[in-house]
Amino acid sequence: MPRFEPFRGLRYDRERVSLADVTAPPYDVIDDRQRAELARNDRNAVRIDLPVDEDGEDRYDVARRLLQEWQDEGTFVTDEAPTFTIYRMTFTDETGVTRHTTGVIGALELWPPGAGEILPHEHTTKKAKSDRLDMLRSTRYNLSAIWGLSLAGGLTDLLPTDVEPDAEWTDPDGVTHTTWTSRDADRNGRIATLVLDHPIVIADGHHRYETSLQYRDERRIVDGPGTAADLTMCFVVELVEDELTVQPIHRLITGLPDGASLPVLLSEHFDVEPTDPFGPDAVARLVELGGLGLVDDTGTFVLRPKDGAFDASVELDTVRLEQARSALPAHDLSYQHGVANVVEAVTEGRAQAALLMRPATVAQIQAIAHGGERMPPKTTFFAPKPATGIVFRALD
Repeated sequence: MPRFEPFRGLRYDRERVSLADVTAPPYDVIDDRQRAELARNDRNAVRIDLPVDEDGEDRYDVARRLLQEWQDEGTFVTDEAPTFTIYRMTFTDETGVTRHTTGVIGALELWPPGAGEILPHEHTTKKAKSDRLDMLRSTRYNLSAIWGLSLAGGLTDLLPTDVEPDAEWTDPDGVTHTTWTSRDADRNGRIATLVLDHPIVIADGHHRYETSLQYRDERRIVDGPGTAADLTMCFVVELVEDELTVQPIHRLITGLPDGASLPVLLSEHFDVEPTDPFGPDAVARLVELGGLGLVDDTGTFVLRPKDGAFDASVELDTVRLEQARSALPAHDLSYQHGVANVVEAVTEGRAQAALLMRPATVAQIQAIAHGGERMPPKTTFFAPKPATGIVFRALD
């Protein structure tokens, strides 16, 4: 089983700065406009996690320099002893229900995905890894945590969330972030032991995990095994319904030949029925109706899988759609989160059609991971996304 350990975190000194001002969304969901807005605070984490060239200085050198400067001036402080960071995100979903995700940030031992008890849960799309690898080489820090799901029953109950938090703030998207620093060695030992005894499913950050493996192997050539690079920073959440919000990632279709009718083409695999336009409750409606959603310039439809059209063991919309797409004329597929976003793409003519998915369930994620299989790319969207800047981890 992979080790899961507390570590001496590098943190913002909260007497100098407010985490509300210096934390940022994950680097891979920030556009140029949002980055510029965040960087107006000259100590915001976006300046090291998503750096830009400055005055002829390479962006990776900028990140390394700022990390050191902020430590030297006291903006950052280092834990006196190894700690776990307890972290909760609370938000209201599209239907008005309040939800939360509670987990623990620690250091997870790196094993190849699928080896032992590190379980990937879906295939990944091709994506350049060189940027994050260059960042690791330059800064020698884990700047953001991957997201792991633990099959350890009772993990949430071990996390000390019934005491005064270290920090709490609400971001512009309405997500409330709450953090606690766990310094109690006995409790930390029990957390580490419980996580150690159960598999970890990689939920988010597959590319960063694989990049960390590559960096570990590079370091081993020079330093041998047994360094901090043998582990990576990980946000571990118990794999239970109460602590996870699993949202679907919808599909946009473009490039179909003129005259191609998706309601007709997809009728080989689905019963296609007109339905009312999709609003914020679309996903819940589709779960109730027992099918996928389709929006094109002819209307709005629900697609119910036909008996015998799919393998009886297949329950995921994304798997069924991949099979049905194989019979379609040549086309392009892209991914989009959010019902309003995909409907708008069709309405504005940026896509010929939108296919709305139902979310994978926690039970499906568990079963597929244990079976050694993977879901199609972009099957799950775990929301909300953990903020960057809560804690950093040194690799020296």
